[in-house]
Amino acid sequence: MTATALVVLAVTSLGAATVNGALGYGYSSITVPIGLLVIAGRVLAPALVVVEVAINLLVLWLLRDRARGALPRVVPLACGLVPGVIAGALLLDRVAPHDVKLGAFVVLLPLILVQASGRRWPIAGERRAAVPVGGGVGLLYGLTTISGPPLALFWNNQGLAKDDFRAALAIVRAIESVCALVAYAYLGLLSRDSADVLPWIVPGVLVGLPLGNQIVRRVGVETFRRICMSFDAYLVAFGLARTLIEAGVAAALAYQVLVVASLVDGWLLVGYFRAPPRAVEATS
Repeated sequence: MTATALVVLAVTSLGAATVNGALGYGYSSITVPIGLLVIAGRVLAPALVVVEVAINLLVLWLLRDRARGALPRVVPLACGLVPGVIAGALLLDRVAPHDVKLGAFVVLLPLILVQASGRRWPIAGERRAAVPVGGGVGLLYGLTTISGPPLALFWNNQGLAKDDFRAALAIVRAIESVCALVAYAYLGLLSRDSADVLPWIVPGVLVGLPLGNQIVRRVGVETFRRICMSFDAYLVAFGLARTLIEAGVAAALAYQVLVVASLVDGWLLVGYFRAPPRAVEATS
């Protein structure tokens, strides 16, 4: 790993932790798109999951009173989540780094834009739907340590109240991060290279979490969340474009992904600020 790559990870970790401190999620969904541009997924994911375990268990402890009430709705999703995480961990050492990047970006970009639109399509059979959703989220997490956007989209889509949303998210993310850590350890993926990344990303977490909590009190949760989603959309679109170029796609064509994503998100962002929601959404 080059010194430049480590500095990029350190700065990214600080920014991602700030977002996580404000919203309760977002650390991996910001760190991974940038990190995968400078480091292989099989090195980055184990390092991030160690950090995620600490963050998620802390958040779960702080929300332990609300977690009891949210647990019944989490159980069906967890039934699919655990085998999904294990499958993702098994694939991590077998899938080419380029394919991991491409898959992560392709999955994330539409999820972020749909979440930014604020639209909801409530699922009547939530318990039945939660199992395959959990499997897909677990697979994505096992490969990349990303789960915030799809989880936020699912729970927000089901209309969870603010406190229930945060509690449900805390339970799921605690389960998936612990399962991923155990699976990585069993598969021998906790390498020396991954350990070398930790001193560069942990300080950003320690500073960013309380910083984000302070910032969101001044800016407002929903506005801060919406701005972060825009940044995430541009970031993922850029990463997807760069990955397509690495695969041999012409740069002029690949960067059309970034142009289209920017236009869509810009339209959604203008709509949000012209007619801000009267009530804060569950994801706040």
